[in-house]
Amino acid sequence: MRKVLAALTLALSLTACTSDGDGIDVRPPDVQVDTPALRAAKDRIGMQDCEPGTGGPVDGGLPSVTLPCLGGGPDVDLSSLRGPMVINLWQANCGPCREEMPALQAFHRQYADRVAVVGIDFNDVHPDGALALAEETGATYPSVADPGGDLMAEQAFAIARRGLPVFLFVDETGRVVGQDSGGITSVGQVEDLVAEHLGITL
Repeated sequence: MRKVLAALTLALSLTACTSDGDGIDVRPPDVQVDTPALRAAKDRIGMQDCEPGTGGPVDGGLPSVTLPCLGGGPDVDLSSLRGPMVINLWQANCGPCREEMPALQAFHRQYADRVAVVGIDFNDVHPDGALALAEETGATYPSVADPGGDLMAEQAFAIARRGLPVFLFVDETGRVVGQDSGGITSVGQVEDLVAEHLGITL
């Protein structure tokens, strides 16, 4: 019971970027992120399906939390993912996310064969709004969804407690080797972050 109360207290205390400045609400876990309407929207956008990894949990890696693919597709156990990879935490109502997604999409289009990009629609009960934002910004890289806020209590995602958007950098062994606040506006800024955290010069 103490763990449940602690998690609830943590969830209530967190804040994140929203268009109206409100904090993150406690999210119901039963939001549907795979419906015929959402699948149709995903197809229209051309958003890629999620790809589960082939690895297992590692020290310093992503948590063993399985999340559904936004708009349909295979579920993904985060601990199975291997890099080099940029993970971007975003949300439908996040203004800075809207500003940076075109640059992240341009990076994905240019470097997907060298550094993967995966989004996480973080603690968001509006998958329709999330896909609308992806369509508006042209984002086609895959995103998993965390409508129940499962990641809020995970240490690997602690940086997100300060607000969105957020980047995590995962190396080829599956370890999280860097974190950074978002707010980028150019491919060059993503290249710089990749060089800093993953040691890859593009």
